[in-house]
Amino acid sequence: MALAPIDPLTFVVHLLAIAGIVMVLVWTIHFGGGFAWNSSNKSLIFNNHPVLMLIGLIIIGGEAIISYKSLPLKKEIKKLIHLVLHGIALILGIVGIYAAFKFHNESGIDNLYSLHSWLGIGVIVLYGIQWIFGFLMFFYPGGTSTLRSNSVPWHVLFGMIVYILAVATASLGFLEELTFQEIFGLPKYGSEALLVNFTAIVTILYGAFVVLSTVSQTPSADDNYAPL
Repeated sequence: MALAPIDPLTFVVHLLAIAGIVMVLVWTIHFGGGFAWNSSNKSLIFNNHPVLMLIGLIIIGGEAIISYKSLPLKKEIKKLIHLVLHGIALILGIVGIYAAFKFHNESGIDNLYSLHSWLGIGVIVLYGIQWIFGFLMFFYPGGTSTLRSNSVPWHVLFGMIVYILAVATASLGFLEELTFQEIFGLPKYGSEALLVNFTAIVTILYGAFVVLSTVSQTPSADDNYAPL
């Protein structure tokens, strides 16, 4: 059986995902010095946060959203992949938030004082609710056919809102961290500052193309499981 042609929007999503991963790793490894869970250099603890949040919640979460369109597999298999990818994204997001709290606590910095942190907690809670609802309604034990059909539009809408909020929160995080570093002497037009700004732009573009790819989907009439 011939594979379906690659959709241009999906191709752009994958390309931006690779770019985002490379850029955040260059930032945290080349400029930030790498990663650690326990270190006298607390910045190494913080470096886990942007990597886990971007690769987990944004990129893997985005791939989970478009999996229905990008994978030439049976619906039931795509449904399982969709669920597992979102589960991985959620776990990485939780660990990423833990890394931020650990960094703050060990550095003597207050927690939950910024808009970024407030939105971050809200997003991870909503993401968890969305995943649990999807698991119970569409996977196990599963609702009735009528209940699933009625739930799909709300599941899709809620998932889209949560994902857009996640992208917005990540963008605020890049801005917040760059602002802090510039206060403490980071050159405003230096290589690291430019890299952080471009990473944020790639993150926003990635999220935008995930949404575009999703809304351009034309699921079959027998699909009772939402693409989000």
